Amino acid sequence: MSTPRPQPKLSQRAAWCHDSAISFLMQQGVENPRVLSLAAGLVDQSSLPVAEVQQAVTELMRDPERGRHVLQYGTSSGAERLRGRLVEHVARLEGTTPDRLGIDIGQVVLTTGSQQLLSLLAEVLIDPGDIVFVAAPTYFVFLSVLHGVGARVISIPADDDGMRMDLLEAELARVEAAGELSRVKLIYLVSWFENPSGISLSAERRQQAVEIAKRWSKRQRIFILEDAAYRELRYDGPELPSVWSFDAEREHVILAQTFSKSFSPGLRVGYGLLPRDLVAPVCDRKGNDDFGSAHFNQHLLATVFDLGLYEPHAEKVRATYRTKRDAMLQAADRYFSHLPGVHWVHPHGGLYVWMTLPDRIDTSFRGPLFDEAVHRQQVMYVPGDLCYAGPPESRPNHQMRLSFGVQDVSGIGEGMQRLARAVERVSDEA
Repeated sequence: MSTPRPQPKLSQRAAWCHDSAISFLMQQGVENPRVLSLAAGLVDQSSLPVAEVQQAVTELMRDPERGRHVLQYGTSSGAERLRGRLVEHVARLEGTTPDRLGIDIGQVVLTTGSQQLLSLLAEVLIDPGDIVFVAAPTYFVFLSVLHGVGARVISIPADDDGMRMDLLEAELARVEAAGELSRVKLIYLVSWFENPSGISLSAERRQQAVEIAKRWSKRQRIFILEDAAYRELRYDGPELPSVWSFDAEREHVILAQTFSKSFSPGLRVGYGLLPRDLVAPVCDRKGNDDFGSAHFNQHLLATVFDLGLYEPHAEKVRATYRTKRDAMLQAADRYFSHLPGVHWVHPHGGLYVWMTLPDRIDTSFRGPLFDEAVHRQQVMYVPGDLCYAGPPESRPNHQMRLSFGVQDVSGIGEGMQRLARAVERVSDEA
C-alpha cells in the first residue's frame, strides 16, 4: 500500500482568498465560448491604440542607448520620466498647474495597474480585524483583496449621490462606542461612476468624506482611498472635483488612477498620489513583490504623452463608450421596460449599467437566473450580491452588473434581449 502524499499546508491568507468570483466568471467564459458576455469589465478591442503604440515604440527605440535603458530593471516607485508627466496630467485633470497641485514627483508611485496599488495599500495598512468602510454596493474585486488580508469590511448604504455620509458618521460613532475606533484604517470610495452602480459621489459628499476622515482621526490617521479608475470615462453630466482636491494638506486621501480603461490595459500602468509618509512603506512592500514593475511600459506611456498621442486617443475611447452606453440604455428600455419591478441606473460614464430586479428573482451564481442566462440563453452578467460585503445570506441578491465594454452595439442589443428573455422565464416560474 502506498503512503498517502502529504498535502500542502496553505497560509491563513490563502484560505481568506478562496472561492474567487473573478476566477469563476473567467471559467464560465472559457467553458461557454458562445455566451455573449455582459459581465467582463474589459475594454473594447477595437479601441486599443495600435497605431499610437507603434509610433511610440519606434520613437522610444530610435536611440539604442535609451533603448537599453528602458529594457533594464526600473525602480519601485517607477520611471521618473513618467511620474513627471503624471504630475502635469493630474494638474490638468484638477484644473490647476503642477506648481499649485500640492505634491511633488516623490509622491507619485507607478504600479501594475491600479489594482496592484489597491493590493499594496491593503497589505501596508491593514492587519487582520482592522476595519474598512465601503459603499454598498462596491467594487467586488477590492472586497476580495480586503478579505485576503483579514479585514473587517463594513458596508455603508448608498443612494443616487453615492455613499451616505450621515450613515458613515453614525457607524463611526458606533465603532467608537464599542471601543474599536483604533481599528478603523480606511474609507474606500469609487468616486466616479462606481463599479458596479455607475453612480458618482456628489461634490458635497466628497468634501464631507474628507472632513469626516479628519474629524475621526482621533487615535490614528484614517485614510480615504479614492479609486478613480473611471475618471477619464465621462460622457455627460456634471464635472466633479476629486475627493483628493478637498484634502488641502495631502495627508488623508490616496488617489488611485489607471490607464487601463482610457488607453490600454495591456500596458498595465496605474499610479497613486500618496501622502508623503505612505510612500516608503508602499515602495518597500512593492519591491518585495515585483522588483520594479513594467519599466519599458512606463517609458512607452511617457513617450505617448511626449508625442501628444494620449488625449486624442482618450477622446476617441470616450466617444466609443458613449455610443455603447447609449445602446445598452436603449436596449434596456426596449426589452426590460415592460417587466414590472425592473429598473436601472443611467450612468454618466464608466462601463456599467446597474439593474435591479424584483426581490423574488435570485441573480446569484446559485440562483435559477444565472443558470437560465448562461446555459440556455447564452448571456452572462455579474451577480449583484458579489458587490456587497458580509455573509452571502445577508446580501441583496436581485441585482446585476451589466458591462457595455466588450460587446459591439449589435452584441449589446442581442445580449440584452437574451437577458430579458431569461428574466421573463425565471419570473414566470418564481
